[in-house]
Amino acid sequence: MKRRRGKLIRILSGVLCAVTCFLSVPGTGFAEEQPYDTYNYDYWEDAVKTPAAYTPSRLILGQDYTYNGEKIGAFMSPQDLCKDAEGNIYIADTGNQRIVVLDPSMRNVIKIIKTFDNNGTEDHFSNPYGVCVSSKNRLYIADMMNRRIVILDNETDALVGIVDNPTSDVLEQGFVFTPMKVSVDYADRIYCIAQNMFEGVMVFESNGQFTGFFGTIEVKITLWERFWRKLATKEERAKSQLFIPTEFTGIDVDDDGFVYATNIDSDGEQAVRRLNPRGEDVIRKGENENVGGDLWIEGSTDYSGPSQITDVVYRDKGIYSLLDRKRGRVFTYDHEGNLLYIFGGLGTQMGTFASPVAIESIGTQIIVLDATRAAITVFEATEYGRLINEAVALRYDGDETLAVEKWQEVLRINENFELANSGIGKAYLTAKDNENAMYYLKLGMNRDYYSVAFRRYRNDILKEHLQYILTGVMIIVIGYVIFMKFWKKKNEAYFEYKKKKEGLRNG
Repeated sequence: MKRRRGKLIRILSGVLCAVTCFLSVPGTGFAEEQPYDTYNYDYWEDAVKTPAAYTPSRLILGQDYTYNGEKIGAFMSPQDLCKDAEGNIYIADTGNQRIVVLDPSMRNVIKIIKTFDNNGTEDHFSNPYGVCVSSKNRLYIADMMNRRIVILDNETDALVGIVDNPTSDVLEQGFVFTPMKVSVDYADRIYCIAQNMFEGVMVFESNGQFTGFFGTIEVKITLWERFWRKLATKEERAKSQLFIPTEFTGIDVDDDGFVYATNIDSDGEQAVRRLNPRGEDVIRKGENENVGGDLWIEGSTDYSGPSQITDVVYRDKGIYSLLDRKRGRVFTYDHEGNLLYIFGGLGTQMGTFASPVAIESIGTQIIVLDATRAAITVFEATEYGRLINEAVALRYDGDETLAVEKWQEVLRINENFELANSGIGKAYLTAKDNENAMYYLKLGMNRDYYSVAFRRYRNDILKEHLQYILTGVMIIVIGYVIFMKFWKKKNEAYFEYKKKKEGLRNG
């Protein structure tokens, strides 16, 4: 990770940011006050105030809905939500042992699934903890306490299959399958996060056969820890920290089959992975080399430890958002791993949470599920957030010209947004306008791309003035040759005169 300017500076800057978040700054386009801090991190990893990218617009409660003329009642400890291709919202209402389905407007209940026909027997859920809908419109439910994944046809609610009791040589003897989160790719491969499963995400083929683990996180042990464990007694080793892989917490699959999986990272540096079909992490970490939520230094007092990322949603055009259960915040990144904006928080006001557990995107909206309050908060993009999303999407599609226009509008609202300056600089670099690229990349503190722009600008200057430079060099060389000949001739005449003078004196 890039160097930081010291703990004291970080602490002071954090305090300053917290104070300024309650102050209005005229002329910068900052939105009206929100129930949470709106900030980002600059090149030096200091927190700086920003306009709000998203604002809360609605609070969705179960008791506000009716179905077949009757109140459906409050949600009870809901744990997950997802959407289908039409935008319908599926809520794993865990405590009520049901799946509640809302229409895209989230104002009406389409259906409630409590039971299903299992070979002629009415079957029930027991703590349905995770839910997702595949591209083939099949509903997958992580039926946690029944220790199975139930697959239903989403049109008829008919049972398609059940995944349970996985067997393999790689599974420990006596392993109890307890699914918590589930997701499915375009090939109907099932990715499951199971309780107490540290080896990685469990992968099942479309027929339910367990094929192995996916994306295992390797835990690095320092040389000192290895040395200490060699010297420690058996009792001391038993009391020490177990060096086991980290358990995953949330999962989502993009349209290309890449799996986004979150985990609790004790270092606060990487809490999400983008796994290719081979299970290799190919995520990019941006300028700060950090995709772990809030930037944090061990021992500092400005934050109480690193973020605890509990869920991820892939949105579109390389943009994805992470949900931090520790501080109730949503962190959004682009495909290059640059932090775009932060919103949300813990509290009692709308827009803050008690125990956020799941996140989803619906068009331009972002919705967050709170298990403790049994509610969904709907966030709408502000002009600032919309412009950032559009600029990132245009750059992702390769339309640099229109992206520049969007970034310039972003700078009109927040002139200190380094990523906007960097985005404009990259566009100028692509257009081979290296001088303007250098200007904006310097404002964006993008050292790598600035070096590229500077090198190209230097080469352009040399090419443009090459003939004049060569002419100048030729003039200097010719002048030097003429001067040396004149100087040599003059010296020869002088020495000849001196020699004659000395001869006359001796004679």
